[in-house]
Amino acid sequence: MDTANSPSATELASRMDKLYEFDREPVHPSRLHSNARFAGLLAGEHVAATEFVIGAFFVLHGVTARDLFLGLLLGNLLAVLSWAFLCAPIATQTRLTLYWYLRRIAGPGVTVIYNIANAFLFCILAGAMISVSATAIGLAFSIPGPQLSDIYPNSVAWVLLTGAIGMAFTLIAILGFEKVSQFAELCSPWIFVVFIAGALAMLPKLGVAPDFSNFWEVASTRIWTGTPTPGQEPFHFWHIAFFAWFANLAMHVGLSDMALFRYAKSWKTGFYSAFGMFPGHFLAWICSGIMVAAVDREMNPGLMAFTAVGVSGAVAVAIAGWTTANPTLYRAGLALQVVTPNWPRWRITLIAGIATTIVACFPVVFLKLLDYVAIYGLLLMPIGAIVVAEHWVLPRLGIPQFDAERRNVMISWPVLLVWLGTLAFCAVLPIHLYFRWLPGYFVALFTYILIQRVRSRKT
Repeated sequence: MDTANSPSATELASRMDKLYEFDREPVHPSRLHSNARFAGLLAGEHVAATEFVIGAFFVLHGVTARDLFLGLLLGNLLAVLSWAFLCAPIATQTRLTLYWYLRRIAGPGVTVIYNIANAFLFCILAGAMISVSATAIGLAFSIPGPQLSDIYPNSVAWVLLTGAIGMAFTLIAILGFEKVSQFAELCSPWIFVVFIAGALAMLPKLGVAPDFSNFWEVASTRIWTGTPTPGQEPFHFWHIAFFAWFANLAMHVGLSDMALFRYAKSWKTGFYSAFGMFPGHFLAWICSGIMVAAVDREMNPGLMAFTAVGVSGAVAVAIAGWTTANPTLYRAGLALQVVTPNWPRWRITLIAGIATTIVACFPVVFLKLLDYVAIYGLLLMPIGAIVVAEHWVLPRLGIPQFDAERRNVMISWPVLLVWLGTLAFCAVLPIHLYFRWLPGYFVALFTYILIQRVRSRKT
């Protein structure tokens, strides 16, 4: 089904080569980083504005304390193992980004589609973080945050506020990403301290004794009670475990973090993702749950942090939204360069920022963050399965690798069909959204292997 090589296809591929800013060759051994560098980087990356929302929503969904703690332990452990045994080994063996490795497997055409999908998803995520910042900054102007049932903006003031914040974030992304990233790394420890301090400040209000002797009783009866907020679906152990596992599905199972781990000295550096998962996706989620319970379950990150630790808490939420949205917005601009080869990065980032700002005006983007995170990982997951099949399975079966590169084609139709077919399969599965990616992963893996085996016998 692949399109044969032709002058037009070769010319187009040559033009597309100019669109990429990613390294096209393996990382040199002199550029590898220490494990301590990865520990700090991963710890900072996973303590962000999303944590204020996710942990709070677990409370609103009525999970019990036991299911929450055990589910987070299992889910975060599975996430660490996914980085350690899937993403990091492929990254350290190839020393390539996913994008360039995927180009060899699927052709530049599929890589373009993948990047556009990434840019679209990045814009939504950045928009959600702008909304989170707005809940904090809005306190200074007495602008009420959205309600749980809100889909559209609830006031002109909210639109003006999110619009101003979104364009400010866009300007920062345009002017100096490197310095902003350095500032974000400095802010991350402080934001983590705010999570801890906010939770500790709220525990006495919830009835926890100074010696924590009744913590579990209060946790089970006043925080994670097993009773969902009206209108929210009840969550149990497996919802929490799977969510913690796929919260970064695109990064570990989807292999996007090959770009990061290609600088690691050993695949074992993948275990250092625990420095992000357990302080961030375990402890920070627990802390935000305590804070939302103490404000009568009102889903407003700015209000939660302000009530707990005052102005410093509100500032932390605003900065956490910024430090999450800014690099996300920058990455969206880079991804969009695939379809705008002659545009400077500032112009692409500006357009991405305008689109993101419009998205941010709609509070549904952060009030439905849990579902969005699930869909984000689900959409990109089949590509990870295909790359795993190419890297480890096809050589063991004697099937030639890098079909698109060998044939010099723009699009590998087997890759595209498996990607879209897997998504169609997941869409009709009669199970909860959070559980669909796992059967979908194996469908993508085995279908791609089968197709490539059949095709190899015909050539």
